[in-house]
Amino acid sequence: MRLSEIKEILPTLENVEFQLENGTLVPEHFHITEVGQINKKFIDCGGVIRNEKTVNFQLWNADDYEHRLKPGKLLHIIRLSEEKLGIEDQEIEVEYQSDTIGKYDLEFNGKAFILKSKTTACLAQDACGIPSVKQNRNLSELTLNSDNTCTPGGGCC
Repeated sequence: MRLSEIKEILPTLENVEFQLENGTLVPEHFHITEVGQINKKFIDCGGVIRNEKTVNFQLWNADDYEHRLKPGKLLHIIRLSEEKLGIEDQEIEVEYQSDTIGKYDLEFNGKAFILKSKTTACLAQDACGIPSVKQNRNLSELTLNSDNTCTPGGGCC
């Protein structure tokens, strides 16, 4: 989800709810302690220099049970970060504490923002020797082309 998308959704909500993919709700007394833009410059294993930008939200479970982040307040924080930090309309990455700090993509299901698990991947599979995945086929599915077949005594072998 891009920053522009969450800005369109927030005015339509009464409450801001976050949920993990497995259905576990982030406690309603969470705070968003950071909104920022992360600029990552790196080189992949194939030697290609890459630049990535993401908007970062950090969720924190506070022991403050009296306050709840309302959509208007979050929208204000986002607009302030755009104005003061020059944050761009990029994909949102959410940091949330579980066993360690987890990084999640963000989706919306019509009621809650869903923290989608992220995975690692090789960005240069063709350059670092990782074989491409072959499709398994049954021999019975193969068709014979009589022009390319070898017959006994045909001289092709």
